Amino acid sequence: ARWSLAGAEAVLRLRSVYISGDWDEYWRFHLLQEHQRNHLALYFGAIPLMKQVIQARCSITPPTLAIPV
Repeated sequence: ARWSLAGAEAVLRLRSVYISGDWDEYWRFHLLQEHQRNHLALYFGAIPLMKQVIQARCSITPPTLAIPV
């Protein structure tokens, strides 16, 4: 297996975070960012974004087929 420059740099950065003693703080931040990216970004006002898009489209033009909501 060969290392890419980006992969080697990422490992070095993680090692430096661990060695500096900041791992726990980094990991909390990482999990929070992952949660925001994967979960909170998909919802706004507790309504999935896809449902909002469908509702917005339906309010402008009548739907041509029944879309289960």
